[in-house]
Amino acid sequence: MKANTLFVKLIVLFLLGSQFGIARPNQTSAQTVSKNSTKYNNTLLGENVYLFDPSMNMAGIQTLLDTVYNQQSGRKSEFSKKRYALFFKPGKYKLDVKVGFYMQVYGLGESPDDVVIEGAVRSKSTNKSGNVLTNFWRSAENLTVIPTVDSANIWGVSQAAPLRRIHIRGDLQLHDGGYASGGFLADSKVDGTIFSGQQQQWFTRNSIMGKWLGSNWNMMFVGVKNAPKENWPKNPFTVINEVPTIREKPYLVLDKKGYCLKIPLLTQKSVGISWENKLTNEKTMRLSEFYIANPTTDNAESINSALQKGRNILFTPGIYAIDKTLKVTHAGTIILGLGLTTLQSTNGNPILELSDVDGLTVGGLMFDAGTKASETLLKVGETNSVKSHAKNPTFLFDVYFRVGGPMEGSTSSCMIINSNDVFVDHTWLWRADHGNGVGWDKNKSANGLIVNGNAVTIYGLFNEHFQEYQTLWNGNNGRVYFYQSEMPYDTPTIDAWKHDDKYGYASYKVSEKVNSHEAWGLGVYCVFYHAPVPVSDAIETPPTLEKNLHHSIMFWLNGNKESSIKHLINNSGESVNVDHRKTMLE
Repeated sequence: MKANTLFVKLIVLFLLGSQFGIARPNQTSAQTVSKNSTKYNNTLLGENVYLFDPSMNMAGIQTLLDTVYNQQSGRKSEFSKKRYALFFKPGKYKLDVKVGFYMQVYGLGESPDDVVIEGAVRSKSTNKSGNVLTNFWRSAENLTVIPTVDSANIWGVSQAAPLRRIHIRGDLQLHDGGYASGGFLADSKVDGTIFSGQQQQWFTRNSIMGKWLGSNWNMMFVGVKNAPKENWPKNPFTVINEVPTIREKPYLVLDKKGYCLKIPLLTQKSVGISWENKLTNEKTMRLSEFYIANPTTDNAESINSALQKGRNILFTPGIYAIDKTLKVTHAGTIILGLGLTTLQSTNGNPILELSDVDGLTVGGLMFDAGTKASETLLKVGETNSVKSHAKNPTFLFDVYFRVGGPMEGSTSSCMIINSNDVFVDHTWLWRADHGNGVGWDKNKSANGLIVNGNAVTIYGLFNEHFQEYQTLWNGNNGRVYFYQSEMPYDTPTIDAWKHDDKYGYASYKVSEKVNSHEAWGLGVYCVFYHAPVPVSDAIETPPTLEKNLHHSIMFWLNGNKESSIKHLINNSGESVNVDHRKTMLE
């Protein structure tokens, strides 16, 4: 598309405003994006994908970055309809890249060291308290940062804000002076010290760091070089030396032929980063093998048509209204989203169903429940799936779910995994506790996650506020590495949250029929604002499996002073309440 044509199109979209989901905190800043975006825009991957080159004027890039950030920062932007992917070609830049809601910062080199940003790639608080408890839905991937703006590169976040394939040539700070509540770091290298500060819980996998300083509730390290020494519960560290099985998230590269996708291969018993010394253990796919979806022109029918032809799908940034279930039936299909792509159910339908086939990949997608209730939003495999996929498993990377928040919505569950040998590498399932359409009888959802398949493994499971079990595990040989869960805030009465002879629902439930299950670093927290809820247990599991749940913690955060959780696991562990707020078990 010619530059002047694109300029006109951007102005038209601006004038149409919210019809196309354009967030406009003020007219001046929106106009600035339009006027300065033309030369940075990459129309192949969507109107909100900007491509930067180190030969460009740094002041011009900085102006555009700041304008996007000003639109995407602050509480008013938390449920913005805008989505951005900010791409950097290999080379060196001097920039302060501030990252707000729905912003993905992405290096396009073969190695993170190919894109070097001197300055910062940072996520900070937008209030005087320094709290970042709602710094959600953002990411940085595949680049190097030399911190010069602050004493350390500050990545103050809570859920759904991963760092992947990042090299910090200095220190990394996981807070901004106030409270922070959960994060994910993978396949990354930090030359200096990682300061956790008031970060409450954090999961780190396959990384290298100079040193870790700080502790709070629940910190887990799997396959991490120079991880702190485990000393639970004095220091809340869980350290596992090797990652049993992993395949890193696919990543985009821009080479002489154009865009391609690098797909890392499956590894066993891995430690540290995958990209050290530029060792290759991956295959390459050109972008021509993908159907490029666009939120303004594509719908469920066009996307399903591409899927039926065996095409892979790359969603360009935006919000997609999905009125019919997207069905993946071909083995090896890859479905990726850019810039926090969001898929919304609009007809009471599941959004995405994956058949019980080998080697599927889904990553970088957000699933929103709609006003018409769904059975679930993402289903992996058909009911009673029995096939083994051990040699070529399915992987889900950075998949997020919302029930309420941007709008009123309901679903019985967010994700059901029926297939065997499925890996989930970072997920946040969230029944909204604030935002739009929020209330016990508005954003209804019983469960966040239901696992029926065998040999399902999850690295980094964040699951919060659902109205029955947050996690219900029915399959055998499951493994969970790190769990963060808050029970629902808005339980109206004691009687509204009872079942059988028990008060409330456990957050983490392993069903009675399961004979093999193991988990590490399980954190369950409660805030009951309305009712004096006396929950029986935070975790329930068959008695024979209690020994397989390692390093568990529950914490009474706030709320009704008569509320409590009586036991941590199966009548074991002291109660937590306003007077005794924390309990930890080996």
